[in-house]
Amino acid sequence: MALDLKKFIDRFIEEAREHLKSLAEGLSSLDGAPGDTETINTIFRSAHTIKGSSKMLKLGAINETAHKIEDILDAVRGGKLAYNSGLSELLYRGVDGLSDLVETLAKGAQLPEADQNLLVSLARPLQASGPAEASAEGFAAPAAPSVASTQAGDALSATPRPKAPDTVRIRLAKLDELIKLMGEVVSSHSRSRQHLVDIRSIERLRFSADMDAGSQLVQLQAEIHRYSLALRDDVLSQETLMNELHGKALVMRMLPLAMVFDPVGHTVRGIAQSLGKDVECVVSGSEIELDRQMIDKLSDPILHLLRNSVDHGIESPERRIASGKPKRGRIKLSACQDGAWVLVEIADDGGGISVDAIRNKALHKGLLSAEKIASMSRSEIIDLIFLPGFSTNSIVTDISGRGVGLDVVKSIIVGEMHGLVSVDSKLGVGTAFSLRLPLSLAVMRVLFVKVGGIMWGCTAQYVHELLRVESSSVLQVSGRQVVKIGGEFIPVVALQEILAIPQSYAQGQKRTPPSIGLLLLVVTSGNAMLALQIDELIDERDMVIKPLPPHLQKISLVSGMVTTGKNELVNILHVPALFEVTGKSGRPDAAGHAVSEGGALAEKQRSILVTDDSRNTREIEKDVLEAHGYVVTLAEDGLDALNKCREHLFDAVLTDVEMPNLDGFALTERLRQDERYRSVPIIIITSLQKEEDKRRGIEVGADAYIVKGNFEQGNLVETLRSFGL
Repeated sequence: MALDLKKFIDRFIEEAREHLKSLAEGLSSLDGAPGDTETINTIFRSAHTIKGSSKMLKLGAINETAHKIEDILDAVRGGKLAYNSGLSELLYRGVDGLSDLVETLAKGAQLPEADQNLLVSLARPLQASGPAEASAEGFAAPAAPSVASTQAGDALSATPRPKAPDTVRIRLAKLDELIKLMGEVVSSHSRSRQHLVDIRSIERLRFSADMDAGSQLVQLQAEIHRYSLALRDDVLSQETLMNELHGKALVMRMLPLAMVFDPVGHTVRGIAQSLGKDVECVVSGSEIELDRQMIDKLSDPILHLLRNSVDHGIESPERRIASGKPKRGRIKLSACQDGAWVLVEIADDGGGISVDAIRNKALHKGLLSAEKIASMSRSEIIDLIFLPGFSTNSIVTDISGRGVGLDVVKSIIVGEMHGLVSVDSKLGVGTAFSLRLPLSLAVMRVLFVKVGGIMWGCTAQYVHELLRVESSSVLQVSGRQVVKIGGEFIPVVALQEILAIPQSYAQGQKRTPPSIGLLLLVVTSGNAMLALQIDELIDERDMVIKPLPPHLQKISLVSGMVTTGKNELVNILHVPALFEVTGKSGRPDAAGHAVSEGGALAEKQRSILVTDDSRNTREIEKDVLEAHGYVVTLAEDGLDALNKCREHLFDAVLTDVEMPNLDGFALTERLRQDERYRSVPIIIITSLQKEEDKRRGIEVGADAYIVKGNFEQGNLVETLRSFGL
């Protein structure tokens, strides 16, 4: 459900007016008592709430102005700035500017850009470097001001997501070729229309009166044969034309990977700065071209992998120097073409992936049993990082650790782009993620097979080979059927069993006689192989794959559909899902969850406590959560939340930080002291985005930390789901 933020504007205006009044009254009080800590904390929370709410509602000018006011008040309450008449006058100007913006919004007018002169003035106190008072503003400068982490956080929240342009440039010669081909297609269509005339002539064929039935049959067969040959030639000619037309049209829609690759340098620098790391990104192969449909889908996976490399892969400068590495980390983003495929690699020279850390995390979260993990190979354990909700981070943040990064990569690359993703890592040396992508999704090669009397399709990139083997060649190894192919033992599974096609449905259908042997379709996904027993090979052809309608998209074993020449719909098998069902991907196929007939986990409604002193923010989060089936209870501040938690056990607690009576950090700390809330997920949703704030969240026991500026309804829901809710 798309959340309509406009309906929250009126609530925001009402709430902002109250906080602006609080700010004005608080500044007046401070003029008489500059050291009143309680008043400073109160007006700081008012500025903080306006900043957070405006950021969630994408009200940029209000957010920027409130942010600057909050920074000054934060420095005052931290003792870095002395409150005096000059600073008071500056803050009054800021509050007046905020008030003007809020009233402009209340009139329904377009919100203007933030007043840059005002923003510069508000930023000046924190940029001063000396202890002396600045004559222009009359304030005492902080001893060691720094807003680098805040600026880095802002840059991170504005990370660009490249989008393919709506128009492309085409050389006139290419366009002329396309028009010429279209002329050939029109001519071919004219010949097809002539075939209609010919078949009618055959229908009206008149025979001589003296011809016997045998002669008439011979003449009719000759006419039909001549018609069949002409039709065959035209069909082959049309097929050639259509392939050529498709190829030329596809070339016109191709765009260079530079669309996705060029912005990554800025992205990596912003993420690295926010984490206190020094990282460079080297890009190559940006001239390689992909269909623009692929370009549009590729930007998010690339961004996820870059964030993962900076956050998880590259070590801190101190650790790199201690291990004998250069202080600056290095990430390489490269691409090359391999036939009808494009290979994209994101490699870093960081610490690599710890197999022990993955194993321990999987055991801790109950994803797999100790016996199952003990039987898995190193590569299978590393592949666990692609499971939904899996992360080795100690806390979920807006950068990584929400457990939705790498499973999103796999979902998009494998599920939507029909590609392959693999990972290679060496502890202490680095990690490389490889993406293997088709040039286009417009038309793909499909192999059609029949199983249980039903025709199914399999896209060619997953097909390793098709072979027939003697039944005696199938062996029993560790309780599973396997066949030896190329020196390897490959598991054999009946596709009819995986698809749960009843035996009664297949009765009367053509089956392979046992004497002929077994027909096996050997498929591959990553480094794994699987031999699927099928009944019959039907055909192989280039087809346009259509996505599943919304109500069928939860069917994991099917990735799309194609329409045959008889106007029949054929399901396309999602091969990676077949590996998961058969337990070859390392993903648990029995994690103790009940599975409904539709294949979705049967879950009870989860109860969530939402804590925020902003009524508008509470209502936004409530609407998002209730739209996804959660039962939501609201709390006005930390103390209210603590009392409600004592009365009721919630499945998760969402909390702001800056609140009266009891702040979010203190609430989290108090809840962790309660035995009932030792393992309940606690998610902090706040405007505070400095690293020390996130570290404070870790110290008090929070499970997730979401910055309001990066708030998206999908992030919140995915974070909850990453905890199994």
